[in-house]
Amino acid sequence: MTQQFHIENTVLIGTEGPHLSERDRAHLAHPATGGVVLFTRNFQSPEQISKLVADMRDASDRELLITVDHEGGRVQRFQKGFTRLPALAVLGKIYVDYPERAVDLAYRHGRVMATELLLCGIDMSFAPVLDLDRESCVIGDRAFARDPAAVCALGGHYLAGMHDAGMKTCGKHFPGHGSVEADSHVADVCDKRPLADIESLDLRPFRELLPQLDSVMMAHVVYPAVDERPAGYADTWIRQHLRQGLNYRGVVFSDDLGMHAAAFAGTLFERMRLSLEAGCDAVLVCKPGDVEALYSALPATGQAVANPLAKLRGHNPHTEQELASVGEWRHWQQSLKNLEKSQWA
Repeated sequence: MTQQFHIENTVLIGTEGPHLSERDRAHLAHPATGGVVLFTRNFQSPEQISKLVADMRDASDRELLITVDHEGGRVQRFQKGFTRLPALAVLGKIYVDYPERAVDLAYRHGRVMATELLLCGIDMSFAPVLDLDRESCVIGDRAFARDPAAVCALGGHYLAGMHDAGMKTCGKHFPGHGSVEADSHVADVCDKRPLADIESLDLRPFRELLPQLDSVMMAHVVYPAVDERPAGYADTWIRQHLRQGLNYRGVVFSDDLGMHAAAFAGTLFERMRLSLEAGCDAVLVCKPGDVEALYSALPATGQAVANPLAKLRGHNPHTEQELASVGEWRHWQQSLKNLEKSQWA
């Protein structure tokens, strides 16, 4: 098999459970592995997840990037021992009548989320969702709002909170997953609107917030006005619109290549190849069985080169004991918890 792209450090993998299996260790040692995506199946407690992250780092000779989807609401992978975070849409509801209060809460949301993960050794959450809450059944309350201006305002403060905590950021799902109903996890998704509509609505939060985005995750959505391929496989979206048109220089991730809409490209190897050739810097393969299938099609040896994803590693300047002694920190945590029982939840 002739490789038209390099494989080193290009895959973020999912592992099996709360402890590393021998198969997990083999996958972590593979030269293609640049990082890990954690899920609820990996979690039992903050202490256990901290140990698991340390074991993952020990199992690789590279500086792995450890990530998770920890948005709040229905997509919060870890709960016991973590602040229960409201869905981002709660902030959007508050923004309608109390914009100053809402952007302050958006900052706290990003800051608390990032700090608690960093304390466990986790580098980055794939957050925030910058899609619009318009039609999508899978986005919905994961988005801040329907209005692009509200998403820009809330998203900017959320990103500032993440950065002040010491965490890099990821805007998703470029160029926008919120204006078409189908769920790309289980169906093919096609947004047939003209490019002008996409640019004036869905692209606006990405365009305005790109200076604050250390990384971007692509959507498994076809926009036929631009390209007949899903955006994560389309150089027209990644190289032309994102890199050249918007002059973006951060990291570009694919969404999970195991999702239904990603099957457009064929085998997992073909999905990886097309993603990387289109301009993605790294791809997500979240199911251990999918990792096994992909790695069986890749060479098992390669150079132990420096991991370019390491620039997304997090840095937490505080200990848990230091934070516990700060009244403002406890107030921030409580103010987010209170939203669960508020009129906006």
